[in-house]
Parts: sequence; C-alpha cells; structure tokens
Amino acid sequence: MKNLLYIGNKLSGHGLNKTSIETLGAFLEQEGYQVFFFSSKKNQIVRLLDMCFAVVSKSRKVEFVIIDTYSTSSFWYAFVTSQLCRFFRLPYVPILRGGNLPQRLKASPRLSKMVFKYAYQNVVPSYYLLEAFRKAGFENLIFIPNTIEMGNYPFKQRDELRPKLLWVRAFATIYNPKMAVDVLYELQKKYPEAELCMVGPDKDGSMKTTQSYAEEKDVSVHFTGRLSKEEWILLSSDYDIFINTTHFDNTPVSVMEAMALGFPVVTTNVGGIPFLLNDNEDALLVKDNDVKGMVRAVEDLITQSEISQRITNNARKKAESWDWEVVKEQWMSLLQ
Repeated sequence: MKNLLYIGNKLSGHGLNKTSIETLGAFLEQEGYQVFFFSSKKNQIVRLLDMCFAVVSKSRKVEFVIIDTYSTSSFWYAFVTSQLCRFFRLPYVPILRGGNLPQRLKASPRLSKMVFKYAYQNVVPSYYLLEAFRKAGFENLIFIPNTIEMGNYPFKQRDELRPKLLWVRAFATIYNPKMAVDVLYELQKKYPEAELCMVGPDKDGSMKTTQSYAEEKDVSVHFTGRLSKEEWILLSSDYDIFINTTHFDNTPVSVMEAMALGFPVVTTNVGGIPFLLNDNEDALLVKDNDVKGMVRAVEDLITQSEISQRITNNARKKAESWDWEVVKEQWMSLLQ
C-alpha cells in the first residue's frame, strides 16, 4: 500500500476543531495507507517551514502528497508546498476546501495556475467549486465529496420541534456568529422559551464579541467552547433545529453531520450551500445575514411538521451518500 504525505492544518491539539487532515487522514490509514501528517505547529511561519521540511524529507518516501487548499492566508501553504512538489517531481493532489477560492482564482490567476494546472488531480468536494474551476479553464478536476462515518451519527426522529437552536462552528467573523444571537433575540419575542447553544472554539476573537453582543441584546446563550465530535453529538440530542449563519462557505461538514443526525437545517444560501442543499427539500435556505428570513424559516419548522419531516428524511438519505464506505472507492481509484 502507498505512503502518503498529507499537508494541512492539524491544530486540534491547540484547541481548534479537527479538520479533514485528521478525519480523511484517519480514514486513509484505516484502508492501509501510511500517512505522514504536517503540520501541527501553531505559529503560521513555523507551520509553513515544517510543511516544507516534510516535502523535502519525505520526497523519496511517499507516492502522493495531499494538500488541503484554502482561499485566504492558508492558500500560501498550498502554493509553496505544491511548488516544492513540482521541483521534486512528486504528484500532488490539492483538495479544494476554501469557499472563497473562486475569488482567489480571479485575484491571483498566475499563482493559481502554478498550483492547480500542474496538480496530478484537483479533488473538488463541491459542485460549486467544480463549476468555478471549470469556468476558469482547469480540466484536471475530480469530484469527491467530503465524507463522514454514518455509524457515528445516530438519527433522531424529532416529531414536534421546540425552539431549541444549535450552532456548531469555529467562532470567526466569516461565519457570522452574531447573526445566531439576532435570530434568538427575534425568536424569543414569540417564543420566550427559545434557546440557543453555540459550540466551537474561538478562531479570531469572535467568541468574546458574540458573548458581549448577547449581553447587549439581553439574551442567554449557552457557549460550550470547543467540544469533541463525540461530545457535541451527545449534546445535540437536547436540541431540535440546526442553524448555519455563515457569510462564505463551501461544503460545511458540521451541516452534513447535522443532516445525518436528523436535524432540520436552516442555513444562509451562500457559496457552495445551494450546490450542496436544495431549498425546501433537504434544508431551508435564506439570504446572507437575513435574520428575519431565518426566524420565519425556524417558525415554519415549528408550526408545520410536514416540512420538518420531509426535510429531515431527505437530508438523512443525502447524508448516507457521503458515508466513507461509499466515498472511499473514489479515493482508492485516484491514489492507485
């Protein structure tokens, strides 16, 4: 079985959520691959140097390099390591994860070409990015969705929904956590018993900002901080509706997980979301930062059980297509 080098942000040891380097990487190890992971260094410069060292030191030991590729500052990890791979003639596989990568293609066309044109294949986990990259002229693209292990997500049938909202994401401005507070504030005007639980680590200081904002609005929000996947899945059984408030997105795994757990999902209709979900079929979609629209959607779920039942059943069926046992065949074929 092949040896792989996986380049990404392996930062759960520093209090951040696990990313695909730890989830997909673990799946690949289960299939018998030996995977070298870089990097877990907290400082960004040190992390980049560690990644570069990995490419150099492992260049004769691995057959493929997998690179988690984002659109903002982490794009530079992909750029530098991919060029090192080219120098050592190592086949590398960027996984296109940044929801704002289409803007990166426009802002940095030459640098983007240097990364993506010479890749062995670009793995695209969303039809949103697949369409954007095709329009930009790239052909070495393969669609492989993000994956979850369905056995870890017990489906809960929620027959009568309560106004108990769950939000799971890292606290960052791009994910618009303050919108969740506004939704709770408006919802409590009609449902004083409404609750909101926000799960996730602080990424850019937004947690403190959101906590202060909740105090200003005089609403009580349960902030758990970072939880393990097992912990938040256990906690999730106490809540009935999952909300996603992000400004930009690609294929958010937390939304996929919520669908697998039986949550009706209400989300902003941004980035890759309309390519992942169908409005009124497997989720309810509202405009970016549309607080009133999200409140109306939540009320519709509470008052019209036929909507929530249709959405949750369809969402669970869709989630089953993301199970590792289904998706792994595509990865096995690619890495052969």
